Amino acid sequence: MKHVIFGGDGFVGRYLAKDLVERGEKVLVADIHKTDLPHYKSAEYVHCDVTNSASVSGVKIAKGDMVYNMSAMMLSPIQKRIDRYPFFYPVNTFGAANIMAHTYASGGRQLVQFTTDMVYGKTVQSPQDEKHPIEPIGHYGASKAATEEIAESWREKGMNITIIRPRLIIGPGRLGILGKLFKLIDMGLPVPMIGSGKNPYQFISVFDCAEAARLAWEHGVPNKAYNIGSDNPPPVKVLLGDLIKSAGSKSILIPTPGFAVKWTLATLDWFNVPIMDPEQYMIADEYCVRDTTAIKADFGWEPKYRDEDMLKDAYAEYRKAVDAGVDVGNSTVVAAE
Repeated sequence: MKHVIFGGDGFVGRYLAKDLVERGEKVLVADIHKTDLPHYKSAEYVHCDVTNSASVSGVKIAKGDMVYNMSAMMLSPIQKRIDRYPFFYPVNTFGAANIMAHTYASGGRQLVQFTTDMVYGKTVQSPQDEKHPIEPIGHYGASKAATEEIAESWREKGMNITIIRPRLIIGPGRLGILGKLFKLIDMGLPVPMIGSGKNPYQFISVFDCAEAARLAWEHGVPNKAYNIGSDNPPPVKVLLGDLIKSAGSKSILIPTPGFAVKWTLATLDWFNVPIMDPEQYMIADEYCVRDTTAIKADFGWEPKYRDEDMLKDAYAEYRKAVDAGVDVGNSTVVAAE
């Protein structure tokens, strides 16, 4: 029996692969990229483009193998409206469909599929548990919601597919939209908030994500969806104010009328000069905290990292990169889960 990780060289996948290798498990990473990671001394690697069904079919999966799909395109870099469907769907939806079909055809029946909390869209209830309506407001969330529908069709054929819906994932190796925030703080410039900043903002650590995937395997890969996010997320103004103070910055937080900022961002988006994706700014001032009761009860999972610490660690990594002369721009595609 082996663990086959599609996207296993990506942001979460590499930490899952490392964890499994260190536990003595046999691991096969299937990814379009291969970086210089220490666990490749023990893990196998095969080149795989998930958008190509023939490439996916070339990955050896045997009956009894555990499969994970960590391949995805994320909200960074920001895409123009016309580019969003061809950016998100080939990997997030069609790639996932290729992986599920190949897993089933190979005799595999167990798969962990990462999607996103963005499948929920606008807040209907708070905190949101897994029964919250699925009404995504953009192509990213919609591509993941479509993946969940495909997963359900394979469940009906006898597969066990656990779906993980993470909040915004942060950790070593990814800045995403945080890079823009950190630049403002670094330069001592005002930091505008969307709304008053009284609402909480919830992160999840890349390490907690990797653990959730492993625990799904250890608990029999139930046919359920699970939210994962931090515990007790603080209000935005507290979270950012604490970061500014710890960074020794002169930046100040600027509350804004949320509706006016959203209208402005929507107008810029309409004219194809997006600053943020609608899926980011449309819920930025909402109380969108994800309830994680289910995964705690079923797997004994607990988030080990606080939002405040995760944000400070991300800023420290940003500063380290800047000091080393590394380009920390937001213009490159970042491997997803």
